[in-house]
Amino acid sequence: MTRRPSGPSQPLSAGLPPTPWPERPERVVGFDPGLNVTGYGVVECAGGVVRLLEAGTVRSRGETLEERLFTIHAGVREVLDEFKPAAMAIEQLFVHSKFPKTAILMGHARGVICLAAAQAGLAVHNYMPTRVKSMLTGSGHAGKEQMQAAVQRELGLAGRPEPADAADALAVALADWHLRLRPMRAGWTADVQGSVRP
Repeated sequence: MTRRPSGPSQPLSAGLPPTPWPERPERVVGFDPGLNVTGYGVVECAGGVVRLLEAGTVRSRGETLEERLFTIHAGVREVLDEFKPAAMAIEQLFVHSKFPKTAILMGHARGVICLAAAQAGLAVHNYMPTRVKSMLTGSGHAGKEQMQAAVQRELGLAGRPEPADAADALAVALADWHLRLRPMRAGWTADVQGSVRP
């Protein structure tokens, strides 16, 4: 199995809304694509509250690119099959002029994640990394520790989510909640940049 749930990311029991939720919950899975390690985070949204279901990583295995992509795809499908989310949120590919090869390799991983979403019949919502960071921290250039602290605060976790790949995936899922689901439930619409208007 290539999927590894992260134990320290479990939410605090105090202050969580009771079960059942006051309205039908909607599950969103976020992914932070990587050819070596892909982070994932599954959240459940209902009644104006978001709670963590699971976060972790999918690690690629194999000697060739094809083998590594196959294991990423299998791990992603495992997450989708178990949690059956209603939508997927993923970081938009950002190409840095100094590291074009990195972007190409990440694009391969992102492609098989999107393929798994299509096979599961899921809509995929894309968010630029700077937009996710600014939404959660107020800065589009926030570091890993800032993002982990922001995710911990948003989800009421006992500690900072580890590893950082899982925290980044949870951040993308939270971005989908704040920029798409909440406005939609409030009768607003979100534009392509993620801002909302009535």
